[in-house]
Amino acid sequence: MAWRRLTTARSAAVIVFLLLFAMAMRFSVDTDLWWHLRLGRQIVETGQAVYADTYSLTAAGKTHFNHSALAQVVLHGLWRLAGLAGLSFFTALTAVTGLYFVFRAGSGSIYMQGFVLVVGATAAAAFWSPRPQMFSFLFAGLLLWLLLDFKYRGRDRIWWTAPLLWLWSNAHGGYLFGYVLIAAVVVGDLLNAWAQAGDKVIPLGGLRKMLLAALLSLPLLMLNPLGASVYATPLNTLFLPELRQFIVEWQAPDLTEPRSWAFAALMGMVIAAIWSSRRRFDFTEWILLCGTGFMALAAARNVSFFALVAVPMATRHLDDILERAGWRISQRAFESLGRLALNALLILLVAAGVTLRAAYIVDNDAIHDQLTAAFPVAAVQHLKSQNYDGHMFNSYNWGGYLIYHSPDYPVFIDGRSDLYGELLNEYHRISSAYPGWQAKLNQWQIGFVLIETDGALAQALRADPGWRIDYLDAQASIFVRESPS
Repeated sequence: MAWRRLTTARSAAVIVFLLLFAMAMRFSVDTDLWWHLRLGRQIVETGQAVYADTYSLTAAGKTHFNHSALAQVVLHGLWRLAGLAGLSFFTALTAVTGLYFVFRAGSGSIYMQGFVLVVGATAAAAFWSPRPQMFSFLFAGLLLWLLLDFKYRGRDRIWWTAPLLWLWSNAHGGYLFGYVLIAAVVVGDLLNAWAQAGDKVIPLGGLRKMLLAALLSLPLLMLNPLGASVYATPLNTLFLPELRQFIVEWQAPDLTEPRSWAFAALMGMVIAAIWSSRRRFDFTEWILLCGTGFMALAAARNVSFFALVAVPMATRHLDDILERAGWRISQRAFESLGRLALNALLILLVAAGVTLRAAYIVDNDAIHDQLTAAFPVAAVQHLKSQNYDGHMFNSYNWGGYLIYHSPDYPVFIDGRSDLYGELLNEYHRISSAYPGWQAKLNQWQIGFVLIETDGALAQALRADPGWRIDYLDAQASIFVRESPS
């Protein structure tokens, strides 16, 4: 009977993924969420993903090549349908689905794989939020499974890579990572064939098919609001020097911070597993590991990509180590009635706990508390009740929130860093109150400033007789110019 197939191993798999869902289900305080929602609304209302900017003071009229149109429409739809609760569910669902494909790409018992999955998820979770990059996490996991399933198990679904890359290119500029994965596997297995390395090597015909599928996907990418610009737009963002200088997620991870410890543990685990197992040296594995490891060490936002690659790699080698040690857990096709009852009870208990956590996450009072802790909610309410003269200078971290909740005042800057480029440097000099900040505010005809109360610019403005505080709380301050510049 089918119900007797609820074995201990299957029950463990269900419990692991329920726990991963609970880990991924969280309220997001990501400031970029709000401008993504605003652009999603614009696309639904106007059909325009490439547009002349009207949301900012400093980039007004500049063409923004928005590479995340499909994702933004989905996010906007979820926001309209279920608010922040729906967006929290979206984050959890895409994260767990990506991890499911990673699980399918791995090897070994659910008990060992479950442990490695939790470590990998903990490393990646710091960068999970309802943003288009979650589609990159999902699609990267799916593509990795297609490639590794072909390499290690001979299951040929390679033609699916072309439509997958097309869909990915409409959702997020991270689609470039898909081509990196394909190139790593092709080059790695060519080296394996040449050096007679690796336990499993894709035949040359299979590698040709992978390359052909990737080449066929390239013209497909132009079926995109960006047209031919789809090829260059992600690269324009990637090579902005200001990103690594000022944006935390584009900087190298700080391994002394607790949120980076799981990344360090995962890196140590996979290297130790490869070193200790007796599987033959595989160029593909090392290219994938070193490539994504370098990406993660260069920019913290890439830790999630490293986790996707490292988890199945670690499980393959750990499975070999455990098998040689004789630590193999036998798998039963059916269970006794007593075990079935126990397995069902454990699943129900864990599911109840996950449900309670989800209920807390989407509770209106909890959402309000999180919002007011992360964003200048009260300050923006005050702002909308006033009629300030001049332009606004605002905190970078609050630009997206202001675009969505106070669109009558064009922002000085927000998280669309590909739109602003070198202006990030100018913003940094003003917000840090470097010499000449007053002249810059005068140049941009700034009439009021909305910034963090404890920031350097707030301290400088308090000491400047040309400005007065019009609003103040522990989080945000609004300064208004006393006299014309």
